[in-house]
Amino acid sequence: MWRLIILLVFFAKPALACKVALILLMDVSTSIDSGEFAFQRDGLADALLDTELANVLVRDQVSLMVVQWSGRNEQAVVLPWRRMLSLSEVQGFSDRVRGMRRVFVNSKTAVGSALSFAIPQFGAVGDCVRQVIDVSGDGASNSGLETSGQSRRAARLGIEINGVAIDIMGNAISQYYRRYVVTPGGFVMTSTGFSDYPRTIRAKLLRELVRPGS
Repeated sequence: MWRLIILLVFFAKPALACKVALILLMDVSTSIDSGEFAFQRDGLADALLDTELANVLVRDQVSLMVVQWSGRNEQAVVLPWRRMLSLSEVQGFSDRVRGMRRVFVNSKTAVGSALSFAIPQFGAVGDCVRQVIDVSGDGASNSGLETSGQSRRAARLGIEINGVAIDIMGNAISQYYRRYVVTPGGFVMTSTGFSDYPRTIRAKLLRELVRPGS
């Protein structure tokens, strides 16, 4: 009898919930050269190992996916959903990010099509409380689906979109992301060139996951 009660109590424990499912959309269009791709790839890999961020990824069982995107029909899941259940899991995911190869070269920029590709991916992680798309890029759409239409579609489904705008000169891409890409309540952080990207993606993830709403 006691053994049965112990088993019932054990299996009655609520499972720890995934608080956030996060898709990281990485621009690899023609304006991104090999060095700039490396800044994005290694900057993300380093950011995931930030002590504060890594602890929150595990505490909240965050699920991560990385997608590379470019033109209308050029989107690829390069790292499928992985739930961060331990610090070693975070380290392993960071290592896989750092080892990524570029999937597309010499193609256009289709932000709307990238969003359209990302939205259905959340079907595999429906138990996560928040669903978030991160878009990193250095240009406005010149191909594919209308960006603002896909942003509105995401908002209707309760999906948040935030962005890292890589502005080489001025603030044009940041303004484009604010106007057409992010959902209501979302935010854009500006990377002043690719060398600033590692700092920016770390700050963005901290704001998004550690101090949401700040």
